[in-house]
Amino acid sequence: MIRIIGGRFKGRRLKMVSNPAVRPLPAKLRGSLFNILQKRVLDAFFLDGFAGTGSVGIEALSRGASRAVFIEELPQAARIIEANLARCQAEDLGLVLNQEFNRAIIELGKKGVKFDLIFLDPPYKLLEERNPLKVIRKRGVLKPGGLLVIRHHRRFEPSLEDFKLLRRVDFGDDIFSFYSGEVVAEASRRRRPKAGD
Repeated sequence: MIRIIGGRFKGRRLKMVSNPAVRPLPAKLRGSLFNILQKRVLDAFFLDGFAGTGSVGIEALSRGASRAVFIEELPQAARIIEANLARCQAEDLGLVLNQEFNRAIIELGKKGVKFDLIFLDPPYKLLEERNPLKVIRKRGVLKPGGLLVIRHHRRFEPSLEDFKLLRRVDFGDDIFSFYSGEVVAEASRRRRPKAGD
């Protein structure tokens, strides 16, 4: 069972997704995340990427975000997010995109959409195979003054070549990496020659 922790929807129960591929952010980590974000959530345009049940984006709406977009590829999970928004009477504040993440970001970028806060909770394997930060940078969907947070396992290293890393918070095997909306300079993304090249 998932409950909203704080804000105007506090205590609301959210539906779970009966699929082992969906792993909701535990309440302790969700609480820690929003304790760190604090007032940055107020009036923010929030993106919940790889949204699962939508608990993070709905928590953001509960705590004062103006709007939220949820990207979720699994149709079953996308329907659950819509149901959870309805449980909180927040349907008008949330948009659910049932699409592959990169494709959704490309379409949002074409429309000129820009977010204040982006939270990503991708499958760990995806970080090995793809770089979600790269498509966010290329499509310009994070505002220059915005903040991007990615949850990842300590064994996986998100890219350091797209956005400026501000801090990392360690919760055992779970890590939150916080990036500013400042894009890393193009020169630093080019491969530097190694000794002996």
